[in-house]
Amino acid sequence: MRKTAGTTLAAAMLTLPWCFATRAEEAAQAPPAQLGELTVTGERTGPGMWHVHRGNSQLWILGSISPLPKDITWRSKQVEQVLATTQRVLVPKPLEIGIIRILWLLITERSLIMIPGGKRLEDKMPPSLYQRFATQRVRFAHDPDKWERYRPIVAAAFLQREAFHSARLSARLDLGAAVRQLAKKYDVPVEEVKVAGVGDFLDTLKVMPPATEDACVDASLVIDESGLPRLIERARAWSTGNVERIQKLPQPAELDACLTAIDSGAAKGDLIARVRLAWLAAMEKALQSDGVTLAVVNMDLLLGRDGFLDSLRSQGYTVDAP
Repeated sequence: MRKTAGTTLAAAMLTLPWCFATRAEEAAQAPPAQLGELTVTGERTGPGMWHVHRGNSQLWILGSISPLPKDITWRSKQVEQVLATTQRVLVPKPLEIGIIRILWLLITERSLIMIPGGKRLEDKMPPSLYQRFATQRVRFAHDPDKWERYRPIVAAAFLQREAFHSARLSARLDLGAAVRQLAKKYDVPVEEVKVAGVGDFLDTLKVMPPATEDACVDASLVIDESGLPRLIERARAWSTGNVERIQKLPQPAELDACLTAIDSGAAKGDLIARVRLAWLAAMEKALQSDGVTLAVVNMDLLLGRDGFLDSLRSQGYTVDAP
């Protein structure tokens, strides 16, 4: 479970600082709708859905993936067919941060975002890591001094945003929001699964040792340097329901190193275990009730040995693959 859960956590750890700073920059503008770039069409096979069942209990799981190409399409026909007979929908609770709170955090928790003492990014990163960052910064941001006052993990998040933008990838496309909207159309109740809140990530950032932060910046840079084509291919495989192809596109070893550093050091905070337990508890509760449930779960948490699908099989549920 380490690698699959770690992918999700590492992505979240890199996304949260970006969320603070980016939303502060966009304070004067209305944020784009979560579904603004997610076009629902019938042109593709669509992402696969697993069917978990035992007796009268049924759970359909739609695997989500991030980032996604901005112009990607997915087919909602199967989802709508399931929703027509569904009693409830499970989606991850969005990590929503109001602009007032963001500005307050930027004031009260400034040390989490900015480098104190008048130092610069170059002073906080190992020379070889900084040189790699500087190379990618010129490549994607065209500014040799951009983000010099930001903490390394925050600067890396900004840089990755620019890299995603250049590849027409977006981490803001929210499949949970799309399914939530469809559930409203079919008058199906939606239950949110809270896997971690802003406070949990802030607490982790507060105690994150420099070596752990460097490991996660390294993972982010590997994606910027050579991982974008893999992310695009992975998302395309998701949109056509090609689960086998997704499994053949493993995450970089550096992401696992980032996770290992978080999992074994002071920055741990048991976030990985809590993500796993929250989702398993929600799915087990749904399966203990008669009827049909549709859940939107991160693909990386489902696949692989000791993933959610294996856990459900070990409890005696039948799992039918897409």
